[in-house]
Amino acid sequence: MEYGITTLKKKGVNQDIYYYVNWSPLSKGERWEINAKVPSVAGIYEIYWMDDTKHLRLFNVGLTHYGGLRSEIRRLTDPELCDNPQTRTILEDKEIWFRYAPTNSTADMADVVWFFMKTYFPEKTLIEHSGRYQNIFIKESEPDKLIWVQ
Repeated sequence: MEYGITTLKKKGVNQDIYYYVNWSPLSKGERWEINAKVPSVAGIYEIYWMDDTKHLRLFNVGLTHYGGLRSEIRRLTDPELCDNPQTRTILEDKEIWFRYAPTNSTADMADVVWFFMKTYFPEKTLIEHSGRYQNIFIKESEPDKLIWVQ
C-alpha cells in the first residue's frame, strides 16, 4: 500500500473534511536509513525519541515543501545540524524514530498538520489550516500500532 494523505469524504459545501493519513512504517532516524527509504517529495512527518523506559515520545510534527521529506527529516534528526543545545542533547543521546506521509497538496498538508498540532500541542499551534473547511477530521493507518507518551 502506498503512503500518503487522501480525502475520505467532504460533507457539505466548505463544512467538513475527512482525511486518511497512511503513514510509512516507523524507521530509525539514522542518516543511511533516511537516505535509503525517504522520498524527496512534499509531505508531513512525525519524529520521536525513545526514552529510558522504551516509550516513544513525540519530538516534532511538521510539513515540508521544498527539498522534500528526505532532506527535512535528515536535517531535523542530525545533531550536527542542530543549533539548540537541548534539542542537540536529545538527538545525540536518544534513539530517534520517524514516519512520514507524502502528498502533493499544500492545503491538505496544512489541514492535517494543524489538526495534529491542535491535538498534541494546543498551546503551541503555530500553523494555520487552509481555511477551506469548518471542521477537519483525521483517520490514521497504524502499521506499527504506535502508542507514544507525552
